[in-house]
Amino acid sequence: MKKRQLGKSDLFVSELGLGCMSLGTDAKNATAIIEAALEEGINYFDTADLYDFGENEQLVGQALKGVRDQVIIATKAGNRWNEQKNGWSWDPSKKYIKEAVKGSLKRLGTDYIDLYQLHGGTIEDPIEDTIEAFEELKAEGLIRYYGISSIRPNVIREYIKKSNIVSVMMQYSLLDRRPEEEILPLLHEKGIGAVTRGPLAKGILSGKTLEKSAKSGYQDYNFEELQDTISKLREKLTDLHSLTEIALQYNLADPAVSSVIAGASSVEQLKENAKAVRATPLTKDEKAIIQVISKSNQYDQHR
Repeated sequence: MKKRQLGKSDLFVSELGLGCMSLGTDAKNATAIIEAALEEGINYFDTADLYDFGENEQLVGQALKGVRDQVIIATKAGNRWNEQKNGWSWDPSKKYIKEAVKGSLKRLGTDYIDLYQLHGGTIEDPIEDTIEAFEELKAEGLIRYYGISSIRPNVIREYIKKSNIVSVMMQYSLLDRRPEEEILPLLHEKGIGAVTRGPLAKGILSGKTLEKSAKSGYQDYNFEELQDTISKLREKLTDLHSLTEIALQYNLADPAVSSVIAGASSVEQLKENAKAVRATPLTKDEKAIIQVISKSNQYDQHR
């Protein structure tokens, strides 16, 4: 599988990364999916301390133990579970991030994290304090690089302006084109890698779960609009591409995108996603057809 440079870092990530949140807590199944990912050439694994109360990090770390020097592990911090484990609060403070990283390192069974990401963020956060935490962790050798996971334009701009982030993780798909007009071009201009999540729009763009998962619509599409959009994509493009290929290749067609993160709850699903990423890229004409069929929406909050 092809790799792309993550921003200006010396990390080269596979075009498809495994979003580990959907692995579940069955160690046997999770390990099988991760091993299949390695066989497919995936070297980029994204987790977070929030997932399954940290158990996800443990599963990922254990499964990758034997190939640690060949893979890129990304995790996230900023959300802290309450004592009852029935909710969490947001804490982007320097003190908490420097405490949280120790837990992640222990659960992952590693002495460094390749990419440490702020798991959210608001414009009211103590941003300079947060940046200081990441810079100190980098200087201490506990993390190699840092980034943020955010869909808030005002937050993304602040970190671009004030920090040394190498990546921004954001939701992006042909059914959620909000990053296209302002954020993706800005990241490309600044040499910061976009890591996109949700490329299959909760499975809608796999063509398998429309009836089940999209009755209430998706983003600014109602159910009927989704049906119409999927129908038109099939009509215009599926002679040469599967729906999954169209979805994943659409993300990869943007020059700012370093990797597309997709989850998988089975080995079969993982292999289907990997096959789609290795497929023939979209032509300019095909991309233009998709942009005519789908909505060009914009961020209307967090300006």
